[in-house]
Amino acid sequence: MNPITLTLPYPLSANRYWRPVKLGAHISIVPTKEAKAFRAEIQALCRAQGVVSAITGRVHVDVKLYPKRPLDWQKRMRLAGAAWDDTVMCIDIDNANKVLLDALKDVAIEDDKWVRRLTAERMEPDGEARVVVTITAIPTAQPQASLIPEAA
Repeated sequence: MNPITLTLPYPLSANRYWRPVKLGAHISIVPTKEAKAFRAEIQALCRAQGVVSAITGRVHVDVKLYPKRPLDWQKRMRLAGAAWDDTVMCIDIDNANKVLLDALKDVAIEDDKWVRRLTAERMEPDGEARVVVTITAIPTAQPQASLIPEAA
């Protein structure tokens, strides 16, 4: 199966994605209205970009996070040099990954439990905020298969 590459909106922070709800004596963590809207938007964009079914089984998910380039980026570049993009506000990569994987579940990937490899990188801001996600199926290797006797 060929990899799927999707350009999606900049993710919500995990801090805005989940909220506690008291259910009797116990507290559950549930998605916020904003999270549900984000998930619906991601699902619609996946469909619009040609995703017809989720990749099943093991996957590698590669995340490229592009924060919004600020209007004063040239000034920042003059002041900070090559590290100017370190001054740009950006969601934490680990927060972005959790939110994205949750939103991609049942649309582009079967479930985040099947993510066997996850790579993520914060990119230099080059315009509008976005995330580019590439999902690649990982074939299931059977390195010990030669040790299993053939059925007679």
